[in-house]
Amino acid sequence: MTYDEAITWIYSTQSVGIKLGLDNITRLLCELKIETTPFAKHGPTIFHVAGTNGKGSVCALLDSICRFAGLRTGLFTSPHLVTFRERIRLNGTMISEEDAAAGLTEIRAIVSRWERHPTFFEIATALALRWFKQNGAQAIVLETGLGGRLDATNAITPSVAVITSLSLDHRQYLGNSLEEIAAEKAGIFKPGVPVVSTPQPPQAACVLEEKARQTGVPLTWITEPVKSEVALPGSHQKLNAALALAALSAARLLIPQTAVEQGLKKVVWPGRFQLIERPDGKTLVLDGAHNEAAAARLVQTWHERYGQTRPVILLGVLRDKDVAAICRELAPMAAEMIATPVHSVRSCTAAELAEAIREVAPGLLCREAGSAAEALELAESRKAPVLVTGSLFLMGEILALLDGGKAEISAQ
Repeated sequence: MTYDEAITWIYSTQSVGIKLGLDNITRLLCELKIETTPFAKHGPTIFHVAGTNGKGSVCALLDSICRFAGLRTGLFTSPHLVTFRERIRLNGTMISEEDAAAGLTEIRAIVSRWERHPTFFEIATALALRWFKQNGAQAIVLETGLGGRLDATNAITPSVAVITSLSLDHRQYLGNSLEEIAAEKAGIFKPGVPVVSTPQPPQAACVLEEKARQTGVPLTWITEPVKSEVALPGSHQKLNAALALAALSAARLLIPQTAVEQGLKKVVWPGRFQLIERPDGKTLVLDGAHNEAAAARLVQTWHERYGQTRPVILLGVLRDKDVAAICRELAPMAAEMIATPVHSVRSCTAAELAEAIREVAPGLLCREAGSAAEALELAESRKAPVLVTGSLFLMGEILALLDGGKAEISAQ
């Protein structure tokens, strides 16, 4: 297959939906001759990162530090913002179109006769691990897609398991309480694999501690932020950086202090309080705060950086999120809000989102836009700074618009 044909094929597998479980991915990795259980013993150092918020940031920090230490580093994250290839990187470079096409062609041939077809995420995970193995990755950073226990990435035995901040999200898959969600995330705990975690709400912390006790693994709580400079905005990123450093230590990777400092100072993670200077001198801020806890963190970070300055908030949210809670967090700091749909079948319409905003903030000016492009034009016509937030899919649309292109539409 050509790259375009391969990408069309893998996107078509999203019709299979999200099917949590490890049977398919284990079978696929076996067919590709990718070892799973012995990875931690003689293969690359692997970091397995789960959580509700902060997963991507911790993965980006680990990747950056390992690369500055001179390690060939593979990074697997989701979702992508503009192109599928963002999900799979080696030494900071996206998988090439040729390598993606070759890998997907091989995987398609393997699964063509399977009665139970692998999901989009299972195929993406297998493609990433295949490419990392082919290119001799010495360190691999794997971000879970959904949950942990039955996530495709959990087919691998890592060197260390990492748990970032937990809150309520993806309830239809993971449960309606913090205890249930913590139990799903703790499903990545494996005998012999140390665990490091950021502080958690008490009910979640109890679940993690009990799971660690049952599995017989050490669980280390990381409570003190780093004092070093971290390129990612927000005080919470210093705690994420401390979590990344603890993971490196737990994996027994000896990283020079200069590599740590450079990795923290130079890390890049698009769509997470990303500052973009516009031609008119204004700054555009993009932050994919797609749940209540992330929205609250965004408000805190905005105030840390801009004080009481009120932005025009351009908001697009998926319908399966707690839309009202996100709006409640964001509305008090907004000068006005612009509601826009997102390129997803799961998107709120502009009218639905505007109604939610008006319910929580009746006196706040809220306008509706028919598209991200229209919303951006409306927002940038105002004098106030512009904050784009909500779905990460919206971050991708805006980044593509600014670059004169178009984001690849993905359901996952």
